[in-house]
Amino acid sequence: MTTKIIVAAIFIAILASLGSGLFFLIRDKGRSDRTVKALTMRVCISIGLLGLLIVLWWLGIIQPHGVRP
Repeated sequence: MTTKIIVAAIFIAILASLGSGLFFLIRDKGRSDRTVKALTMRVCISIGLLGLLIVLWWLGIIQPHGVRP
């Protein structure tokens, strides 16, 4: 149960970073690099989430279940 909460919190952080990138894009109109920093942070968090999921799968904490038709 705690892994679901952690993954959900990281996903919310990804969405927040994406939203802040959009906000800075609209507000700054390309005059600062805050949009690039926000989107770079989103990519880093996404890579971290992918790495966390791989480690959790490797440790056997989560199991893939496949797609059911």
